[in-house]
Amino acid sequence: MEKIKVGVIGTGHLGKLHTKMFSQLQNAELVGVFDADFSTAKTVAKENNTTAFETIDELIGKVEAVSIAAVTSAHYQLAKKCLENKIHVFVEKPITALLDEAEELVMLARENKMNLQVGHIERFNPALLALEKYHLNPLFVQSDRLAQFNPRGTDVAVVLDLMIHDIDIILSLVKSEVKSVQASGVAVVSNNIDIANARIEFENGAVANVTASRISQKKMRKMRIFQREGYLSLDFITGVSEVFRLVPSDQKVEEAHINFGEIGVGDKKKFVIYEQPEQVEVNALKYELDLFLQSIIKKERPVVSGEDGWKALKVADLIIKKIEESLIKLTQ
Repeated sequence: MEKIKVGVIGTGHLGKLHTKMFSQLQNAELVGVFDADFSTAKTVAKENNTTAFETIDELIGKVEAVSIAAVTSAHYQLAKKCLENKIHVFVEKPITALLDEAEELVMLARENKMNLQVGHIERFNPALLALEKYHLNPLFVQSDRLAQFNPRGTDVAVVLDLMIHDIDIILSLVKSEVKSVQASGVAVVSNNIDIANARIEFENGAVANVTASRISQKKMRKMRIFQREGYLSLDFITGVSEVFRLVPSDQKVEEAHINFGEIGVGDKKKFVIYEQPEQVEVNALKYELDLFLQSIIKKERPVVSGEDGWKALKVADLIIKKIEESLIKLTQ
């Protein structure tokens, strides 16, 4: 079995998890970790039976791929250095803090023929994976991602910290370009936007209403998808999906499905069917890191590419600008 020599850059909360996952993956040879705080790196390295490197250059010289789990503001410089040294890169979301930085990384990965994957982990949530057998063509999407306050992540707006998860998912589902964005939000307890709402309109007529907050009393991570003859509800906390759909009255209905009755008359009569797809048992972080390694081995495009991360950042950046514009008007 081919193994990829991999290292982890950044050994904070997420970096510890990345290190642990790589130590368990069959396709990974965990070479070591690096962190600006060497004592932290040594602790994480010891816990995972690997090596802590004192400089990033030492680590880069011994690996084929890295996972970058440092603060967002450091993503660009770290990823750039690795890509320039012909190292495949997995970088946590958002891909970078600034749009031009993301564009440069995408171009750099392309020029050097290196894989660049972005850690939009909700793409691998059991609730979304359970819907792979369904044809999704959203006309309206409602998403709510609410969290209790945690100082970690407040170095960026909630749009980049939380909302970008849903932006990425929506962009992957709606096969159309963004037409316009309206947004509002406010900073409450940090120096950045803590609660935000955006309305995203697409060229094909689809609309997404997206809300994110990191100052809520209770956690919520739900998405509702409305499409022709179907309604789907996803709970990203429980990993459970629910599906309501219309099927022709002459179509055989599985016993596991619940029939909520009929609508229409005559030959146009249809059943309203409810089903709860079987939940996929998966560790989302471990799965996405494994797919990253597999994309390198198979020489394939990463499942969440640098381009995907760049597109999500474009929309997030536009939302932030719209919020800032509205806040300026309020103070005039």
